[in-house]
Amino acid sequence: MRDDGLDRAIDAAGGVAQLARKIGISQPSVSSWSKVPAQRVIAVEAATGISRGELRPDLFSKQPLPARPGDPVDAARAQEYLLLATLLSAAPSGKLLDQLAALTGDATTLGRAHIALAAAAADTVAAKVEREHFDLFVGLGRGELLPYASYYLTGFLNERPLSRLRADLAAFGIERVANSSEPEDHAAILCEVMAGLAGGRFEASCEAQRSFFEKHVAPWMGRLFGDIEGAENATFYRAVGALGRAFIEIEMKAFTFAN
Repeated sequence: MRDDGLDRAIDAAGGVAQLARKIGISQPSVSSWSKVPAQRVIAVEAATGISRGELRPDLFSKQPLPARPGDPVDAARAQEYLLLATLLSAAPSGKLLDQLAALTGDATTLGRAHIALAAAAADTVAAKVEREHFDLFVGLGRGELLPYASYYLTGFLNERPLSRLRADLAAFGIERVANSSEPEDHAAILCEVMAGLAGGRFEASCEAQRSFFEKHVAPWMGRLFGDIEGAENATFYRAVGALGRAFIEIEMKAFTFAN
């Protein structure tokens, strides 16, 4: 029996087959769900516009991710990582595109990237971005890009970077969801983990957070976002790539200064 959150997501997507297509997995996989798996929540949220708090109220508050008290910088970092995780997980829904179109910015590099993302969102429609996301990250057989740490660092999937990541996730008490087929070194999952570290959802010292970033994010994710920015099939996602590249560069500098 499906729970209310999954039923809402299926209705919003237009059916089980449509939901599966939007998030790039098989229809039987979605049909087997009784609730949205934890590792699929962000993708389903992006594809349907149903909030993570409605999809999995047992895991997510309906309020924005809380930051450590008195630390607005970490709150902003957490939200930036969550935005990137959402856009990498699945194509944004029409509702999310409308929200992105309302983004504002300033004269900083990151501010300009927000302005460019807002313009890109205002200049497209959900169906077009859904096809773009499919061509970039899913494809027939494989997409134009493979957003996995193992692939970027070794040229192959499911290699040693993934095993090292799993060990470090276990140290934070973060476990792989049963029956999950998505390796944890997917860029969206790593961005979600970084959001949890920055916002205080996962308990970790500043040093542990820096170590995780330098081991599992810094060596490759900036290159991925650069590749997204220059990808043949990218239009809307070119702005996503530029935002991600700028943000990772800022994070690298900040962690360097924190040493």
